[in-house]
Amino acid sequence: MSPRSRPCIAAAGGMLVAIALLPACASTTAAPATAPAGDVSASEIANALESAHERHRVAGLERRQFQPEDYWDLVDELLAEDRSRFRVEQIGQSVEGRPLRHVEFGDGETTVLLWSQMHGDESTASRALVDVFDYLLRNPRAPRVRRIEENLSVTFIPVLNPDGAARFRRQNAVGIDLNRDARQLATPEAQALKAVRDDLEAQWGFNLHDQNIRTRRGRSDAGVQISLLAPPPGEDETNEANQNAKHLAAFIVQVLRPVVGQAIARYSETFNPRAFGDLMTQWGTATVLIESGGSLDDPDKELTRRANFVAIIASLDAIASGSWQKVAQDAYATLPPNGRAVNDLLITGAAIVLPGREPVRADLTVRYADSLDRSDGVVGEVGDLAGAEALQVLDADGLFLVPTPGAGEGAVDLLPGDILDAVLSRDREGREIVWRLDAGRPIRLDSR
Repeated sequence: MSPRSRPCIAAAGGMLVAIALLPACASTTAAPATAPAGDVSASEIANALESAHERHRVAGLERRQFQPEDYWDLVDELLAEDRSRFRVEQIGQSVEGRPLRHVEFGDGETTVLLWSQMHGDESTASRALVDVFDYLLRNPRAPRVRRIEENLSVTFIPVLNPDGAARFRRQNAVGIDLNRDARQLATPEAQALKAVRDDLEAQWGFNLHDQNIRTRRGRSDAGVQISLLAPPPGEDETNEANQNAKHLAAFIVQVLRPVVGQAIARYSETFNPRAFGDLMTQWGTATVLIESGGSLDDPDKELTRRANFVAIIASLDAIASGSWQKVAQDAYATLPPNGRAVNDLLITGAAIVLPGREPVRADLTVRYADSLDRSDGVVGEVGDLAGAEALQVLDADGLFLVPTPGAGEGAVDLLPGDILDAVLSRDREGREIVWRLDAGRPIRLDSR
């Protein structure tokens, strides 16, 4: 795709939600060939796109973990149905030689770049992007799709970190966090992303991530389903791209309220000179970070998959129509920030039994490597933990916590950082087992 640049993004047509009108920027972009048909409320947009997602949710990505080769087999099979509208090209290779690809859609003047899974264990948006492809593919005559296709040139880079995705690990094959490599560009994955951004002269960017479900919304006890950020271009700085991104983020807040309710927060606005979102903004790309949270009752993040689909399609349409300019920044600016992170598991009131020692009554927290899978749980803190918070609380009053072989060093100690293999038993010998703690994951054995 040839580079396209504009001094500002043009407003054209009226849609939506809007609260305060903003001054129109000077523009050389013509009005959309397919203009929005009157004002549409945020709830109407959300309801229509939620319904669309039910029809376009692609099978085969039900789980958060998948191999990148399987992902691209699915995408290739889907997009082969219309290669005239979707262009798939290799843009590089990962450290281990896995292909990095992008998908191009649309032939408009405004350039948009979306990238997902630069952290290999953050797959929600990658799954949602396949649903987006299916929606765009199968609705070529729908007004929303026509606006996007005629007015935007959209480049998607799914699974930017395939080596990490293959291991379901945050870092790439040499242990580098790609979202801390925007300045150095030491990795082939970061180099590929920067090269695509520069070739496009991308005017808009979507940085698609997942965040831990332990995060609370502001000072409340409520969890977060979606966290948003318009990354700053520098410490205590802003620019036109940053201001534009705040308006679009406010639009996303409004369109996602019907999907996730109040479970939306604002990610930390602290500038990071190594992070791609921050430097994209510094380079002139109006970038919005979308972080997918979640909850224990949705272990494969289907709700946030749907929320990503709604946010991406609605945002592309808002950019295509120019309607994002009519949305005041308030809905974004007044979001509660991401707050504290609670523990994964809190065990209260157990009497801890170690070989050759008298039982000691104490509380204990567990931290999982993956909060949704509840895997590889290690001991967090032991002692008087009155007031501690956790996603799951297990009342062990009257029970003995007996480490089993594999816990601590020869089951002699039970220290922070140790894998927690133990039983909760009615007797100190660990024979009358009520719960088994398998790498910290509680499994009920006796319901009496």
